[in-house]
Amino acid sequence: MKESDSKTEQKRPTIMVSSCVYGIEELLEQVFAILSGAGFTVWMSHKGTVPVDPAKSNFDNCLAAVENCDLFLGILTTRYGSGKDKTTGEQSITHRELLRALELNKPRWFLAHHDLVFARRLLGDIGHENAHTRKGLKLVHQGAVNDLRVIDMYDAVIQAEKDLKDRVGNWAQPFVTKEDGNVFVVAQFLRFGEAVEFVKQMGVKSTAPGSEGGVQ
Repeated sequence: MKESDSKTEQKRPTIMVSSCVYGIEELLEQVFAILSGAGFTVWMSHKGTVPVDPAKSNFDNCLAAVENCDLFLGILTTRYGSGKDKTTGEQSITHRELLRALELNKPRWFLAHHDLVFARRLLGDIGHENAHTRKGLKLVHQGAVNDLRVIDMYDAVIQAEKDLKDRVGNWAQPFVTKEDGNVFVVAQFLRFGEAVEFVKQMGVKSTAPGSEGGVQ
């Protein structure tokens, strides 16, 4: 690689795409193509582009990627993701990635599937509006969601525990089809030049986007 090419590569913002894979493979393929085509370095486990240290566990490699990326895109669906321990109740890899991104206050964007948002609202309507009240529930079937902690993930993203006036960086864009998801990704990330400037100005390691809103 030429020195000029190496410098160009170093200037490319790195975006971590975090999600479960099941059921949204085609969306992930298209998101990867859009972001790569826009000039980002894309870290996505589905595509095998997350940096892997053979001396670390899968969990640690994924969390290291969250810590080292410039931007974070989370895609929430009704599937909780892999890596969870049914015996100890440990969180899935995707759940841990999301919480780490929030903890680090990463510049972040989220897509949330309509069915997930609907399931949360339905449970809220019958008195199970938070993780504490949902804790005693047990799924008999897993057709709608396969783990109620996907709703905990959504609540963390929209900062459900805070008053509306105190929520910052809590946008979660609902989507139904892959086309819906693509529209959001194109609108937010196809401005590559602006993204580079954003990274420079905001400080990529400890800042969050100033957007508010999303589905409450």
